Amino acid sequence: MASLKELQNRIKSVKNTQKITKAMQMVAAAKLRKAQEAAEKSRPYSERLSGVISNLASSMTGAGDAPELLVGTGSSETVLLIVASADRGLCGGFNTNIVRKAREEIVALERAGKKVKLFLIGKKGYDQLNRLYDDRVVEYISLKEERKLHAGIAQRIGEQITAMFERGEFDVCKLVFSEFENVMSQTPVSQTLIPAMPDFGDNLGADAQDRPAVETAGGPDLGGAIYTYEPDEAGMLRVLLPRNINAQIFGALLENQAGEMGSKMAAMDNATRNAGDMIDKLTLTFNRTRQARITSELIEIISGAEAL
Repeated sequence: MASLKELQNRIKSVKNTQKITKAMQMVAAAKLRKAQEAAEKSRPYSERLSGVISNLASSMTGAGDAPELLVGTGSSETVLLIVASADRGLCGGFNTNIVRKAREEIVALERAGKKVKLFLIGKKGYDQLNRLYDDRVVEYISLKEERKLHAGIAQRIGEQITAMFERGEFDVCKLVFSEFENVMSQTPVSQTLIPAMPDFGDNLGADAQDRPAVETAGGPDLGGAIYTYEPDEAGMLRVLLPRNINAQIFGALLENQAGEMGSKMAAMDNATRNAGDMIDKLTLTFNRTRQARITSELIEIISGAEAL
């Protein structure tokens, strides 16, 4: 049985830990509000841009003049998998769920005979996936030093991915991230970035279960109007498609940030509650041990007095 001093030290240690987890919970709650607002505000822009690209693509007569970013290279042998995770831990199963989704994608693609390359964003995802697939990792980016997410980060990443595609380093690009729903629910999803519209023309694209970067339906209602584009549709798509990739990546990073803060707030709340339960149990053990020791000392005093 532990001594009273050891129990006191342990109670003090758990109380200090409880103060830290409570503070982290409050910080995560404050950051969550801002991150959630940023994620929700980014969605209309991405949806509207996807709608514009969808309308431009639908007005084209065929895939002959369509940019490769829209229809792909005609092959799907090499797949670049972008996995976006957090740079910090203590957020429950947030990073683990993203990595699990990425591993499912890797297994499914390799089972289909595809060559997989990994583009990792975030230290926690890199730490887990690099142990298993170190020979497939072609790029790793950490955003730990970035104090605030901004569009310039997504633009740099998007330009790097576009340059890799133009060099012929991959045929299909998929993005794995966690879509924020609410504080208690963040769902890992897989989205096809390149080709943006895998069903356009006769091109091979993503599986049916994957979400394309540009939806073929649900674009803005033109109300029967006929638009004439200058320059032509293909020229506009060559400008808009790289911007759409940047927008999708930026949206994924914002969704991840909101999901990370929500998961961290829930994890720190559970840790604070568990620390409170542990303090109650240790305090009860301390009081019982102290009472037993006092009773033992009283018995010894009474026994000694009777002996005299």
